[in-house]
Amino acid sequence: MARLLIVSNRLPISVRVDRGALCLSRSSGGLAAAMRGPHERLNALWIGWPGDVGVLSAEQREDADAALEGLRAVPVHLGAAEQRRFYDGFSNGVLWPLFHYLLDKVNLDAELDWEAYQRVNERFADVVAAQYTPGDAIWVHDYQLMLLPALLRRRLPGARIGFFLHVPFPSAEVFRILPWRQEILRGLLGADLLGFHTAAYRRNFAASAAHVLETDPDEAAIEHDGRKVALGVHPISIDAAEIERLAGHPGVRAEAARIRAEARGRRIVLGIDRLDYTKGIPRRLLAIERFLEREPELGEQVRFIQLAVPTREASGAYADFRRVVHEMVGRINGQHGTTYATPIHFMHRALPVEQVVALYLAADVMLVTPLRDGMNLVAKEYVAARVDDDGALILSEFAGAAAELAEAIAVNPYDIGSVAAAVKQALTMPRAEQQVRMAALRRRVAAHDVHVWAQSFLDDLDRAAAAGPGAAALPARREVPESVVEHVRRAPERVWILDYDGTLVPFAPVPDLAAPDEDLLALLRALSERDRVHVVSGRRRADIERWFGALPLHLHAEHGFWSRPRRCDDWVALGPDAAAWKGEIRALLDDVTRRTPGSFIEEKTVTLAWHYRAAEPELAGEHARELRARLAEQIAGGELELLAGAKVLEIRPRGVHKGRVVPLILDDVPASAAVIAIGDDRTDEDIFAALPPSACTIHVGNERSLAAYRLPDAGAVRRLLRSSMVA
Repeated sequence: MARLLIVSNRLPISVRVDRGALCLSRSSGGLAAAMRGPHERLNALWIGWPGDVGVLSAEQREDADAALEGLRAVPVHLGAAEQRRFYDGFSNGVLWPLFHYLLDKVNLDAELDWEAYQRVNERFADVVAAQYTPGDAIWVHDYQLMLLPALLRRRLPGARIGFFLHVPFPSAEVFRILPWRQEILRGLLGADLLGFHTAAYRRNFAASAAHVLETDPDEAAIEHDGRKVALGVHPISIDAAEIERLAGHPGVRAEAARIRAEARGRRIVLGIDRLDYTKGIPRRLLAIERFLEREPELGEQVRFIQLAVPTREASGAYADFRRVVHEMVGRINGQHGTTYATPIHFMHRALPVEQVVALYLAADVMLVTPLRDGMNLVAKEYVAARVDDDGALILSEFAGAAAELAEAIAVNPYDIGSVAAAVKQALTMPRAEQQVRMAALRRRVAAHDVHVWAQSFLDDLDRAAAAGPGAAALPARREVPESVVEHVRRAPERVWILDYDGTLVPFAPVPDLAAPDEDLLALLRALSERDRVHVVSGRRRADIERWFGALPLHLHAEHGFWSRPRRCDDWVALGPDAAAWKGEIRALLDDVTRRTPGSFIEEKTVTLAWHYRAAEPELAGEHARELRARLAEQIAGGELELLAGAKVLEIRPRGVHKGRVVPLILDDVPASAAVIAIGDDRTDEDIFAALPPSACTIHVGNERSLAAYRLPDAGAVRRLLRSSMVA
């Protein structure tokens, strides 16, 4: 029976020893709360780290694993030093501050931490693969496991794999600071579906992939490694019904009344956050101080309550941060306190959910002002708890929740004056306005609760996995086996049909920078001394002649429109130069080139090509889509066709393609000869389609192809050519 495998850094259950007895306790964190429903409702298996079990005896560890198994939880055991480098070192010392735009806190000298991050992700992949059965869906969570989707894809090619990022994905300019940016992106793109809280985070990811991996900057899906990876917007939420139930509980309401009584008639402004530098607590305290300075009479009527939940207590940086916050609270209270009251009541501890909901009920104003936050569920919990539709929510515009909670009072947390003004606005807001705003907020939070979030993601994962074939759908596309290489070596005669760009040399930003190096020229010369070698390129005839004219090769330029037999000075055209169409098309290309810095037009005998590899990816992608639409309309049903290649759009007459040269190449080739064709893009598919089944066809890269085999890059192609000459 197909299951859901939930994978996260931590299990929702922690294992510890208390007075010699084994204890298992459930986590109250946001992810644990969000996924509790799917875990129970879908009979899911949860895989993650159970906490430090190094202090357990062998017998206790066996008992712990058995107890976890009964709770449908599978532990991934990590050593203390390994966990520290993986979690504190890389996950929270590099990725966490980078993704929250706090660049001064990013440790970029973290090679050992990066190695630990890789090892731990590999460990998770091994455990997940061991638990997987065909048909299971795998849902990976958060920034600690960003390499895991690709690691699982290699182990489980046909699996349905989803990944959800619970933190912001930063802008491409910020993400590209990361030295390990390619590995992180490739790791994520092993999934079928990547989920983000907001459209902005999704847009940032697509832009980062475009800049770093040269993918098309499409925000709906990304083509990578021969697969289509869907990108979705799935803002996480809360169990609104449960919060509402607690808000109506007599004990919780009594606790809320006690909190109000302690305030002695003062209005309550509440903040609840983890004590993390991304939550903006110091700037919030400065805003409170500004409010007290500006509004002394109103300030005497307000009690600020700040609950700061401990987090990452072992980190020295967090200890320093905690000291700064405590000192600020003490200074403000010392300056603005009276003999009977202090303005800020600060609590540094975790509270049971019932007491948290009581605080929500007691608070007149909720102050949620993170500097950057993936979502912020506190804002949604406060809204759900306000069953009487009163209260006011002040919300940072840099929290993901701001994209949904439009009726909140939006603030820039860096502008302490505006936050102070928002506090006054919230405290003086008429009750009728409060109720209009809060009723709209509550309806939205209730309609899009955590259960809707989870089911929506899983439904989209099913659609994404069904829409795009994974690696398992291309069983013949495997690395060239040694048996094929040996067959080529033993063949009495061999014919090579070789593309150039992307096949014999890597792509270059400017075409002229991809000129053949001496090593390639020597390799082709040696190969042509014993075999028939055809270079079939989309390049201009002049380029091919300049680079390879002195070698004993068969040359074919401009997708086969021009051919030059071996040791011949004359080029022969495939047909007449019927290029009267170029003027009107050229005008379109000139227009888009003018508006796309870095792009350029290449004119060949009977084709026009627009290159945009060196242009800014998002702008080029937008203009490429526009150009495709305009060209498709202009040439529809005519004698021209549009061909999209690797960062190039080419317009050519129908029938001018590389497949046309195959009959010429095979004209006098004996049946016993081995024919090997190697190419990397759409233009080479015409060659593969024109060859007989007996030919050996090889695609360079991981895109979908008619070829029987694959090689990863131009370096592998050269190694294959050399090995074929070994006797």
